[in-house]
Amino acid sequence: MPSPSVENYLKSIYHLEGQGDHRVKTKELADQLGVSHSSVTAMLKNLSEEGLVDYEPYRGARLTEEGVSSALKVIRNHRLIEIFLVKTLDYEWDEVHDEAERLEHAISETLASRIDAFLGEPRVDPHGDPIPTAEGDIDHPDGRPLDEIESGTKIRIERVLDQDPEVLRYLESIGLTPQSVVQVTGVLSIDGQMTLQIDETEHTVSKTLASRLLVTEA
Repeated sequence: MPSPSVENYLKSIYHLEGQGDHRVKTKELADQLGVSHSSVTAMLKNLSEEGLVDYEPYRGARLTEEGVSSALKVIRNHRLIEIFLVKTLDYEWDEVHDEAERLEHAISETLASRIDAFLGEPRVDPHGDPIPTAEGDIDHPDGRPLDEIESGTKIRIERVLDQDPEVLRYLESIGLTPQSVVQVTGVLSIDGQMTLQIDETEHTVSKTLASRLLVTEA
């Protein structure tokens, strides 16, 4: 079983790779994990020897098939823990990320499967992120960043990519949460600030925040 440190590296590489054929650079990983470049280089060499990453100095790393499988297991644990805490222990969605970060390395596949079954095999976590199956399958739902949407479009919020508790509390306070249906009523040409009609009230969000919300047309 990979150590928590190894799992954190695999999870970070998975997220940084995205869905494209992208080699993750040492600097990207160092910035993501808050560690030195030399530490990242040493870990990537170890992960390469274990067959978890394909690493080439100066070109970066990407996960092997085994590395993807290991990364998805810890992502599955994390997202199941988040929704379990919200659904059963009355945690708020802005509280669960840090708790899940601590617990994701500790639970067994058996416990994860029991949580999954108990909750009715949920497909997404409280932030709209897809939950991998026990077999390592994961949906990549449709969605575009909100900042790409034109004025006059009615949209549904699918995923919130920002885990900052303050941001999540703000989004909840204005009703901008997964599955909310809102109308884009204006986009400021100067800086991309967006005006949204949520229920009967208009709110403004910055282009930066809008870029962290994935939406589909409603």
